Amino acid sequence: MRSAPTKKRNVRQIVAVLLLSLAGCGSESDRVLEETFEHLYTVEPTANISSRLSQITIDVSTKPGSVSITTKFPPRPKWGLFDRSGTVDYTVVVPATANISGLDLNAGEILVDGMRGATTHAQLGEGRMFARNCFTNLNLGIRRGNLILSYDWWEKSTFTAEANLAQGNVWAYLPVGGAFHLLAKAVHGEIFNDFESRVVSESAAAKGMKVDALVNGGGEATIKVRVREGNIKIVEASP
Repeated sequence: MRSAPTKKRNVRQIVAVLLLSLAGCGSESDRVLEETFEHLYTVEPTANISSRLSQITIDVSTKPGSVSITTKFPPRPKWGLFDRSGTVDYTVVVPATANISGLDLNAGEILVDGMRGATTHAQLGEGRMFARNCFTNLNLGIRRGNLILSYDWWEKSTFTAEANLAQGNVWAYLPVGGAFHLLAKAVHGEIFNDFESRVVSESAAAKGMKVDALVNGGGEATIKVRVREGNIKIVEASP
């Protein structure tokens, strides 16, 4: 006699999402602070589950003129096979003129879009970073991963967009009519440049390839990219 098949479904996904929304105008008391957490589970009908999400804490500290967000994960056990799963995704909406003094992520993806404050600092351990239409002083760093720096249009303003990668590749999409000082350096890699400037191979002592060019007269902006191990692709993009 054949027994009926038993339906089993494993735990598929555990997700935590934080949405922080800061209104761009109004008094301090009128600003909106909202947290949204979403938990999705697919389990066996008779499963016994203990979730690690209760051990992940998100601290949001607000002061006049500043906001601090910190995620704390439980320490990893030294011995045995224990659950190490759990992720936190942030969507943080702030006024375009705000300053980002420190955006640090160990692993994952970072997107910075439309910032116009004085400074924006972002550091990533491993993963991908996207910086789009940020007419501000950018300071981007990646230990291992890829970066896409892009501008859909150009504005006459004074800023420096600087990126440093230890290992990885950079794609910079810069508009045809943009005016900026372009500095690029690949220590162990290659540079591909669409703009009318020559890629120079440095001496054996200096190593690598570099670009130093004033695009459309240079203007008051500087685009500076340095990669220790990896390639740089500079694309002349049409609006």
